[in-house]
Parts: sequence; structure tokens; C-alpha cells
Amino acid sequence: MKGKALKYIIMLATVSIVGVFLVQFAFIRSSYNLSEKQFQESASVALKEVAWQIMLATGTTQNFDSITPVEIISNSTYLVNVGVAIDRELLKQNLETQLKKHEIYSDFEFSIYNPTQEQMDETTLVRIDENEEPSDYEFVLNENYSNYFGIHFPNRSSYFFNQLSIWYFLTALLVLVIFFFGYTLWVIIRQRQLSEIQKNFINNLTHELKTPISSIALAANVINDEKILSSPNRLFEYTRIIQDQTRRLSKNVEKVLNLASIEKSRIHLNLEKIQLCEFLNEASNHFQESKAGQKAKVTIDTKLKDCVILADRFHFANLVSNILENAAKYCDKTPEIIIELQKRQNAYELNFIDNGIGIPREHRKRIFKKFYRVPTGNVHNVKGFGLGLDYVYKIVKTHNWKITVTDNPEGGSIFSLTIPN
Repeated sequence: MKGKALKYIIMLATVSIVGVFLVQFAFIRSSYNLSEKQFQESASVALKEVAWQIMLATGTTQNFDSITPVEIISNSTYLVNVGVAIDRELLKQNLETQLKKHEIYSDFEFSIYNPTQEQMDETTLVRIDENEEPSDYEFVLNENYSNYFGIHFPNRSSYFFNQLSIWYFLTALLVLVIFFFGYTLWVIIRQRQLSEIQKNFINNLTHELKTPISSIALAANVINDEKILSSPNRLFEYTRIIQDQTRRLSKNVEKVLNLASIEKSRIHLNLEKIQLCEFLNEASNHFQESKAGQKAKVTIDTKLKDCVILADRFHFANLVSNILENAAKYCDKTPEIIIELQKRQNAYELNFIDNGIGIPREHRKRIFKKFYRVPTGNVHNVKGFGLGLDYVYKIVKTHNWKITVTDNPEGGSIFSLTIPN
């Protein structure tokens, strides 16, 4: 699948998901408002019936048409004007009966107005949920009523859950579908990235193997000619070419084999005490003796003397070597590398400062991934497999150290290694 097509699919899928969520949200909001209205209507009808039953018990139903039985104070609070003295037990029995009759299954608390004391009596809580505790709700008083009671629904979630349960289920199902869709899309993108990385790796590997093989084959054909015996210097030159290309070929094969070895088994460290300053001098000298470091200028900048750390000498040496090699390889002028060692509060900070081409900010988090190389378009002047920094990151992580990459203000990059003291 081409990059643009995948990009359009992702955009279309995102817009579709957002649209579905907005529609779902609108339906849930509309259903909630409808349930709220239905609750108020059912509660009003039920409370009117309660007022009628109380007046019927006292024989004063003739006054029912002259009063406004139910006043809605809020979404969860109602005042019910009865006009006659109210018996608490009779009220409680009628409230339970009428609310259930109108399918209002919710905890409620009620209080009866006491005309003598001109205040509401103690609140009585009727539980549907046994875990519900009485609230400190205070009912408002109404000077226009002489005998009335107030009812409050402290928790109407059970009612709305019953009314909106189908929408909750559909929303959960939608979220689950979107999760699996997103996961599938992530897998597709990830596979595409891995395919691209694998393709680049195979291309680089092919080039790195074919070049020395071609050079060896060419040199072997020349040596195979008897006339070469008359030119000993030329013979030695082609022999040297075979040796150099053989070492190059062996080094590339070793890199791939080391990668396979690391992937199969976890890295085991042989920790030992290392005098850091001496170690850096040795690593610097060894690097400058190598082919990659012969043209590089390496300077160690530190005022510290006695710096002892615990590390695996073999892997730590390879880590330093990889960083130095990259600094020399990715430099379009004479490589100058400064190894700066400082002591922080609880750690040593080891900075590798180079004057190379630098690493764009958007690629810095990805350069430590296996096979990843900073894109250079169709220019491939520096060859490699993208394995060096992946190995560096694995060694850093296994030692429980930290590594970061920043810009060198004077041009190039700074690889900072934090080693706990």
C-alpha cells in the first residue's frame, strides 16, 4: 500500500470515528434529556396520586381541585401541597407504592412540614440501595402552604441506568470496535515500517557484501594471470586489496551474527570495577589506531582523576567504539571528537561531542531502533546496517544507564551518557 493511500485511509478513518462519536454523544444526550423529562413527569404524577390518597384518607378530596399539589423545586426535589395533616407512616406507604407503580426505582428521602414549629421535621430515608447513607439535604420552605411535605431523590443513577442501559451498551461496544480497529491500523502501519526498514537493511547488506566480494574477485582474476609475476609490487598491492576486503567482509558478517546472538539471548554482563579515565584513554587510542579513526582527532576533557564505575569492560568498550565510529563516519570534514567527563550529584556524565553533520530533531528518538538510519534520499555515501546505535542502546539499558542526543551548538551532535555513581 502506498504512503499517500495509507495517509488518506487514516484521515478518513479518523474523521469517521470522530463523526460516529459525535452522533453517539448526541443520541445519549438526547436520551438523557428525554429520561430527565420522563422522570419529572412520572414523579409528578406519582406525587399527585400520593396527595390524593392522603386527602382521601382524611375525607378532604373536595379541595384537591383548588390546590396545586406538586411544585418542582429542582430536578431531584419536589414539594407536595396536601392541605391537611399528614401521617408519616401513611405517607411513607403511599410514596413507596406510587413510585414503584410509576417505575421509579430510586432511593428517596422525605420530610413533613410542621406548622407549629414552622420547620421541616426529621428527614426519613427510604433505601433501594442498602449502602446509601442519609444526606444532609435541607428542604426549602413555602409560606403559601400550610400542610405539605418535601421529597428528594439523592441518587437517581439507578433510574437513568435502567433507562439508558441500551445506549451504555452500544457505546461500550463502539469503543471496543474502535479499539480493535485502532490496534489493527497500528499493526498495519507498524508492519509497513518494518517492511521498509527490512528493505533498506537488505539493500545495505547486499551492497556491503557485494562490494568486497567484487573487489576480491577482481583482484583474484588479476593474480591468476601469470604476467603478474613480472610485477611484484602490483602483486603485493592486489594481495593487500584481498586482505582489506576480506577483513571488511568478515566485519560485516560479524555484525549480523552479533545481532542474531543478542536477539536470541539476553545480554549477560560481567561487571567489574573500571577506572573510567584510564579506560577512556585506552578506548581513544584503540579507536585512533583503527581505519575509521586514523583521520579523527580525539580529545579527552576532564578534571577528574579517580572515577571508578561498575561495568562490563567488553560491552562498554564496544559502546564507546560505536559512538566514536559514527562520529567519524558522519562527518563531511576532518572529524574532531571531544570526550567530556563530568561529575554530577549522583552520577558521572560522559559527553561525546562531534563536529559531524548532526541529527535532525525528529529522528533522534528513532536512531536507537534496530535497522533505523536517518533518511538521506538517494544519497548513500555512508553505508551501514543501522545496528550500531541499537547495540549501544541495549548496552546502556542493560547497565541501567541513560543516553540522550542533543545538538552541538558549533555543529554536530552530543551523545550524553549518564552513569550512576
